[in-house]
Amino acid sequence: MEYFIQLVIEGLATGSIYGALALAIVLVNRATGLINFAQGGMAVLSTFVAYALFDAGAPLALAILGAIVFAFALGAVLERVIVRPFERGDPDTAVVVTIGLFVLLGGVAAFFFGYEPRQFPSFFGLETLNIAGVFVSLRSIGTIVVLALVVVLLQVLFRGTKLGLAMRAVADNPVSASLSGLPVSWLLMIGWGLASVLGVIAGVLVAPQLFVSPGMLDFVLVYALAAAILGGLDSPQGAVIAAWFIGVIENLAGAYIDIVGNDLKIAVPFVVMIIILIVRPQGLFGRKVVVRV
Repeated sequence: MEYFIQLVIEGLATGSIYGALALAIVLVNRATGLINFAQGGMAVLSTFVAYALFDAGAPLALAILGAIVFAFALGAVLERVIVRPFERGDPDTAVVVTIGLFVLLGGVAAFFFGYEPRQFPSFFGLETLNIAGVFVSLRSIGTIVVLALVVVLLQVLFRGTKLGLAMRAVADNPVSASLSGLPVSWLLMIGWGLASVLGVIAGVLVAPQLFVSPGMLDFVLVYALAAAILGGLDSPQGAVIAAWFIGVIENLAGAYIDIVGNDLKIAVPFVVMIIILIVRPQGLFGRKVVVRV
């Protein structure tokens, strides 16, 4: 039982990293209707900024704060300069643009920092706790707590502030929001900035495990997209729950199903996801969209 609990906690920690990036994907999708494949590239470049600040002598907390500020500015600038002309156009064209941004940002990170993996310190340290026979790392506990705190802060923002309510109005109906006097263009830009911040949080959380490199978030982006789709592209809570589900299922399958093992455990969540989406195409917590013709 102790081993089972340990696997679940580690799975929740891994799923929390997927969940942070999945939240960013959901946030952009709700605001613009786009699936932002560039989210991984934005997160990688911002994580490199955190590494550069720390390597230059800044305290780790200050380096992460600087990366968060950079990430917000990066997301806002990309939305304003590159993405905006495609937001309300052909969705296929917009998706290609975000894929191109993903490749471009990875190339920018490689140009300035190189491909050599860089070691990044863990904000929570490397200690392991023994709780009633269950060995749990502080990193795992901290990762889960960070994602839970992010979810709470997003709930406060979207339900308890004028900015959040305005962003929800723009996401639901940008035309009506514009007619009501809301600055739709600025709110979309802020949404992209916030999504970029969520991405750098995922990058900082995973960097101590994978080292900092241009391709460090490639597989995380795949899992984050899976979590966003499984949870429902219009449901932040669903994305988080789906990400936790993916992390836990992956860990348990690798440990308890002999035929799966460590080599095939990454495929198990996707098989489960396909089965669930066949039954419920809109995702676990997504809303079914009815289009009148």
